[in-house]
Amino acid sequence: MSNGFVILAEFDVPAEHLAEFLGHVRSNAAASVRDEAGCRRFDVLQPETAGEPVALYEIYRDRAAFEAHLRTPHFAAFDAATKALVRGRSVRRFALHEHAAARA
Repeated sequence: MSNGFVILAEFDVPAEHLAEFLGHVRSNAAASVRDEAGCRRFDVLQPETAGEPVALYEIYRDRAAFEAHLRTPHFAAFDAATKALVRGRSVRRFALHEHAAARA
């Protein structure tokens, strides 16, 4: 049985747009966690190597919570503000099966 719905999104962002893109995506991530009951986690992963994609790791209660996320004003603002900043993006969807607890 799944314990959540995961999105792994990758954005190909040219170096000259990276800082601006990161500002928008951090804002979207913060609003998602703060304002959406169904958003359990939203991490922004900045690559260590130039030219690699920025990745987003998002966990939602279920697919419906993610679909609700796509209809929020903060997502619409992020999407509109970043369209011209990226060369491409990919989105993969997963069922979450929680990992084993860390050992002390």
